[in-house]
Amino acid sequence: MNMKIICLQENLKEGLNLIQGIVTKNNNLPILNNILLETEQGQLKISSTNLEIAIQSWVVGKIESEGKITIPAKTIVSYINNLPKEKITLTVKNQILFLKCGKYKAQIKGLPADDFPIIPQLEEKPLVKLPSKMIKESLSKIIPISSSSEWRPEISGVLFKFQNHQLKLVATDVSRLAEKTISNISEQKIDKEFILPQKSAYELMKILESKDDYFELTLNPNQVLFSLNKTQLVSRLIDGQYPDYQQIIPADFVYKVVANREELIKAINLSSIFSTKINDISLVFKPGENIIETCSENTELGENKSNLEADINSERNENLKIGFNFRFLLDGLNNIETEKVFLGLNNEESSVIIRPFNQLDYFYLVMPIKL
Repeated sequence: MNMKIICLQENLKEGLNLIQGIVTKNNNLPILNNILLETEQGQLKISSTNLEIAIQSWVVGKIESEGKITIPAKTIVSYINNLPKEKITLTVKNQILFLKCGKYKAQIKGLPADDFPIIPQLEEKPLVKLPSKMIKESLSKIIPISSSSEWRPEISGVLFKFQNHQLKLVATDVSRLAEKTISNISEQKIDKEFILPQKSAYELMKILESKDDYFELTLNPNQVLFSLNKTQLVSRLIDGQYPDYQQIIPADFVYKVVANREELIKAINLSSIFSTKINDISLVFKPGENIIETCSENTELGENKSNLEADINSERNENLKIGFNFRFLLDGLNNIETEKVFLGLNNEESSVIIRPFNQLDYFYLVMPIKL
C-alpha cells in the first residue's frame, strides 16, 4: 500500500531540523545522505544517521495509509522550510515522494527504506532523568573546550561522570579544562561515567529544550540513548579512559584574586588588539596595590597597558606576571555569569583556576604560556 500522511508544515519543519544536523555528504554510502520517513503508531517518524549517531523524531499527523521511504535530506529540508504554514500532504508511489501544500507541489525521488541502516535500540532500563534546560546550559559552557584531536580520542568528547547524587560534565583540550557540577540529579546514588563524542554532545544540546522539562538517559557499555518527548538521540561512546584531571587541579593558591568580570574582559579585549600571532598577552598581579595590569606588545603595532582594581590576597608581597592566550582567558570568563570572578594562581608556570565568585559548581582551568 502507498503511504499517505497529512501534517502541519511547522511540525514537519521542526522535526526535520532536529535530525538534519548529522547528515553529511557520503559518496561511499549514498543512503546516508537520506532521511527515513515511516509511519509508526499513528505518527510520522523521521530518522537520520551517520553510523556514529542516530536521531529520530516523531511528527503528529493524520495517517491515511502506512508506508516508508528514504529521501535526500538536503532536498526535503530546504523545500519544507520554504513552504507556508499550512497542511502538507505526503504521498509515496514507486519510490517517489509527492508533496502538496496549498498551491505548491513537488516530487522527490527516493531510495528503498529497506536499505537504510538499522538504528540500535537499547534494551536497558533508563539510568536517570535529567533536567533539559540545566543540561543544555551546562553543555554550552563545556563542549567548546573539548578537543578535536584524532590522536587522543579520549579527550575529543565530553565526560559525563555520575558520582553519588551529582553529575559532572568535563571537557579539555590539554591547554584548558572546564568542569560543571550539577547536584541532586537523582535520589539514588549513581556511579557511572562515559565519554560522549563532541559531535554527539553538540547534537544533544540542539535537541534539548530550553524549558523546565526532563529527558531520560539510558546507557550500555558501547552506546547511550537520550529520550525526549518527541525526539531520541543514540550515540556510540568513546572507548578509553578519561584523564585523571583531578591531579592537575591545585589544592590551594598563593594568589587569591577577586575581580569585576566585565572590567577584566574589557581589559583583556583591549590588550588583545596588540597581541602577536600566538594571541599572547600578560597579566601582572600586584598584591601591594590591589591592581591587575593587562599588557601586550607587538613590534609592528605598538603596546598596551590597562590597570583594573582587584582584591588580591597573597602571603607574598611580590608581583606575579603570567602570560596567557587571550582567547582562552575570554572563553572561561564569558562562561561565567556572576558580577565578580575568582582567580587562583601560584606561579608563572602552573595552571590558573577561574570560577564564579562564591560559587563552586563551575570552574575553568587554563595553562599559561611562556612570555
